[in-house]
Amino acid sequence: MKNATPMTTLFLDIGGVLLTNGWDHHAREWAAKHFKLEWAEMENRHRLNFSTYEEGKLTLEEYLSRTVFHEDRSFTRDQFREFMFAQSQPYPEMIELVRKLKAKYGLKIAVVSNEARELNAYRIRKFKLGEVVDFFISSCFVRLRKPDEEIFRLALDIAQEPSQQVVYIENTPMFVQIAAGLGIRSILHTDYDSTRAQLASFNLLND
Repeated sequence: MKNATPMTTLFLDIGGVLLTNGWDHHAREWAAKHFKLEWAEMENRHRLNFSTYEEGKLTLEEYLSRTVFHEDRSFTRDQFREFMFAQSQPYPEMIELVRKLKAKYGLKIAVVSNEARELNAYRIRKFKLGEVVDFFISSCFVRLRKPDEEIFRLALDIAQEPSQQVVYIENTPMFVQIAAGLGIRSILHTDYDSTRAQLASFNLLND
C-alpha cells in the first residue's frame, strides 16, 4: 500500500545523487598519480584536515597548503584547483527528476550535504543547482557535518516541515539510517530507476 501522508519536501545529498562526488578517495588518488605526489602522505594530511575544511573552518588555500603545498611543487595551485573542480560531473537524469517533481507537487527542495565551501560554491554555480534547490544546508555553511544528526534537525527547522513529510535521498547507508531514526522517509540511492520507484511509493510520481 502506498504511503498516505503527503510529502512536501525533498532533502538531497549532492555527491553521489545529483553530481559525482567532489573530492572523494578516488579523485584524490587520481590527483596523486596525475601530479606524481606521494599518495600515503597526501592522504594522511587530507584525513587530518578535511573535516575542518568541510565545516568551513579552513579555506581551500589553507587546505591545499596543509595537504599538497607544504613543500615546493612542479605545478601551480591553479593547476591543482582546476583538477579538483574538474572531477565534478552531473547526473542529468537525477537533476531533471527533482526538477519535474518540484514543479508537479510544489515540493520544497533542500540540499543536506558535506561539502567544503569553495567546491560547494563551484558545483552549485557550474551545474545551476540553485535553479532546482531552494536552500542549501551544506556543512561549510552550518558548521555541522553528517553523521551529526543535528544537521538533519537544523534542516527540518529551516524547512518548517514535519519529518514524516520529508523524503531524503542519500547514497551513504549510515546517513540514511540516521535520518530515518529522526522520522525522515529515507531512500538509499543506488541508481536512477530504483530511486524513482521508491519515490513513487511515496506518491511522488514522475510520469
